[in-house]
Amino acid sequence: MSELSTLFNPRSVVLVGATDRSTWSKMAFDNLRLLGFQGRVHLVSRGGGSAHGQPTFTSVREIGEPVDVALLMLPIAAMNDALRDLGAAGITNAVVLAGGFAETGPEGRALQDEMVATARSLGIRLLGPNCLGFINFNTGGVCWTGSMRTPPLKGGISIVSQSGAVATVMKHFAHQHGIGLNVVAATGNEAVLGLADVVDYLVDDPATRVITVFAESVRDTSLLTHAGRRALRVGKPIVILKVGRSEITVQAAQSHTGSLVGDDSVFDGVCQQLGLVRVRSIEELMFTAALLEKTGVLQGEGVAVLSASGGMGELAADYAHLEGVCLPRLAPGTLAALSSALPPMATPANPLDLTGAVVNKPELFLDCMQALEQDPAVSVLVCVFDVPTDLNNDWAPFAVGSLQAIGRFKPQGRVRFLAISNTVKYVSDRSRAEVEAAGMPYLPCGLDVGMKALRHALRWSAWQREGAGRNSTPPALVVTPACLPTSEAESMAYLAGAGVAVVPQVLAASADMAASAAAAMGGPVVLKIASPDIAHKTEVGGVLLNLHGDAAVAEGFRRIVSSAQSALPEARLDGVIVSPMRRGGVELFVGVRRDEQWGHVMALGLGGVWIEALKDVSLRVLPVTPAEVRRMVAELRGASLLDGFRGATPVNLDELARMVSRIGDAALALGDTLDTLEVNPLLAEGDRIEALDALATYR
Repeated sequence: MSELSTLFNPRSVVLVGATDRSTWSKMAFDNLRLLGFQGRVHLVSRGGGSAHGQPTFTSVREIGEPVDVALLMLPIAAMNDALRDLGAAGITNAVVLAGGFAETGPEGRALQDEMVATARSLGIRLLGPNCLGFINFNTGGVCWTGSMRTPPLKGGISIVSQSGAVATVMKHFAHQHGIGLNVVAATGNEAVLGLADVVDYLVDDPATRVITVFAESVRDTSLLTHAGRRALRVGKPIVILKVGRSEITVQAAQSHTGSLVGDDSVFDGVCQQLGLVRVRSIEELMFTAALLEKTGVLQGEGVAVLSASGGMGELAADYAHLEGVCLPRLAPGTLAALSSALPPMATPANPLDLTGAVVNKPELFLDCMQALEQDPAVSVLVCVFDVPTDLNNDWAPFAVGSLQAIGRFKPQGRVRFLAISNTVKYVSDRSRAEVEAAGMPYLPCGLDVGMKALRHALRWSAWQREGAGRNSTPPALVVTPACLPTSEAESMAYLAGAGVAVVPQVLAASADMAASAAAAMGGPVVLKIASPDIAHKTEVGGVLLNLHGDAAVAEGFRRIVSSAQSALPEARLDGVIVSPMRRGGVELFVGVRRDEQWGHVMALGLGGVWIEALKDVSLRVLPVTPAEVRRMVAELRGASLLDGFRGATPVNLDELARMVSRIGDAALALGDTLDTLEVNPLLAEGDRIEALDALATYR
C-alpha cells in the first residue's frame, strides 16, 4: 500500500520530455491544471528553455528536491538514460508512455527487458510502457496523456484497465452518466506493475469503494487471487470485464476435462470462487459499479418496483425474470397501505403502477415507497423515473415535482433504494445538481441494464452475507506418493488411500480368477480391461456390464481381452478389473486438469455420457472446501437430479461435497506433474458416494 501510494497519490510530478511541440506533453500538463493538482509540477527538457509557460530543467537531477513520480514522454532510445537520471535523483515511480516494446515482437521484447533490468537495478517501479498513465480525480494527481472531460467528477469508483483506449472510453462514459471516479490506471504492457498490483493496492485505498477492471489477460493469478480474497473480506466489490469468451486455450482430444476447461471457463469459476463480479459490457461494468457504490451490501433478495407506467412495470418484471431477480408478492398489510394511498383505479401489486394520477399528485411516489418499505419481503426498492435533462424542454412541473417527491424518501433500516431511468439517459450538469440536491441514488442506465446490475449486486451481497466461510482457504494435502498412480487400478487404490470411497475392485489375470472374484462379490458384476495404454475402454470393447454366474464372467473375460488385443495390438494388458454392478443413483463427473495460468482446476458436472452431451459443469481452482463444492453443485443446471427427482433417493449433499473435496486434495498431492485426474462416474445415491472409475495422467 505505502509503496504504490506515492505513485497514485503524488505530492510532486515531473514531466520528462516536456515540449510545446508534443500533444502528449500539452495534454499531460493541462490535465494537472484541470484537476487542480496542488503539488509541485516540474518540467524536464534536454534542450532546456521553457515549455507550457514555465522554465524547464535539462535533467531530473537539477530539480534538487524530492519528486514522487515521473512521466516519461521520450523515444525508446532515450529511455535507459532517463531511468538512470531518475535513479540518481532518488525517484522510484515512473510512467512510460512510449510504445514499440514487447507488443511489437521479439526485438521490442528485448528492448523492454533491457529497460526493466535498468529500472529494477535502480529500484524504480514502472507503470507501462505503452500506456496512457493514471488519474487521481480526488487528489488531482495525474500523469495522463489522454483527454479529460470537464468538470471532473469525483467519486469512489476506481478503474484499472490493460487498455488505455478502453480506460478512456470507460472514463468518458462515466462522466456522461454522472458517475464519479477516484483512480483511473492504464497498465499497458505491464513490464513491472500489472493489473493485479494495482487492484491489490486499491483494496487498501480508503478512497476507493468499488474497483472496476478491464482485462485482456491475467498475468499474476496468485496476486489477483490474494487481492480478490482480501476485497471480499473487507467488503469492497471488484467488477470485472474480461475479453476472451470465444477463445478456447486448453484442448485435449482424449480428455473430457481438457475439452471443458478452456481459459474463459476457468476464469468464470475463479470469479465465482473469489467473489468477483463478472460482466459482459462497459455499460454493465460502470452501472453495476455505480449501483454497488450507492447501495453497499443488500440485506435480502426481494425487489419491489414502482413506476408511473404499467407498461414499464411489465417490462421491469420481464427483465427481472430473465436475470433471476425476485419480485416477491406483497404482504396483506402492504397491500392495504397501498390501497389507502392509491387512487381507486390503481391495483396494488409488485410491480406497482401508480397510474396517470401521479401527474397531478407526485406525492404518490413518496407515499407508496414508504408503504413498500415496510414489507418484510422487500430489501430493495426500485423507482422507475427519468430525471430531466436539458432536452426537449423536459423540466416540466410534473417531472420536477416527482423528482422532489422521490428525493424526500429516505429509507430506514435494511431497505435500499434506487431510482432507475426507463431507458439509458445521459446526465446533464443541471440533472446532476438536482440529483445531488435531492440526495437521490439515481442510475440513468435503463431497466434492462439496471436489472443486470441489480442481479450482480444481489449475488455479490449474498457472497458478503455468507461471511468468513466463503473466504476461507482450505489446507491442501502436500505429501506426494512415492509412486504416482498411472492405471485405473492404481488410481482407484490411491483415491481410497486419500479417503475417497471407491467401488471394490479385483484385478484378475485369468478367466478363472475373474469368475472367482465375481462369485465372492455375490451379485452381478462389471468387467473392464486393465491397461496403462487404454484410457477409453468402451471404444475398444473393453467394458461389459451386469454379468451373472461363473460361465458368463469367464466368457466375458475372454471377450474383453480379445477385443482389446484386436483394437490395439501394441497395448500392454494387465488383466481385467472385476467390480460389483451398481444400479440407480446419479452419475457425476469430477475432473482435475492443470491450467497454465491458474494451476490445477476442478470440473464438476453430470457424469457418464451426459458430461459430453450437456457440458453442464462448474469449475474451481484447487484446493476447494466442502462448502465451495456445495456452491459448485448449486450452479449445475441438473442440480435438481440430486434432490430426489421423481421419487429417487435424495443425495446427501454434505457427504458428496466432502468426497469431491477429498478428490481435489488427492489431485494436488500428486504434484505439479499431474495433467489430469478424472473420476467418471462418481455415483451418488443417498449417503453412498462412490467412485466407479478413475485415471490419472501426467505431463
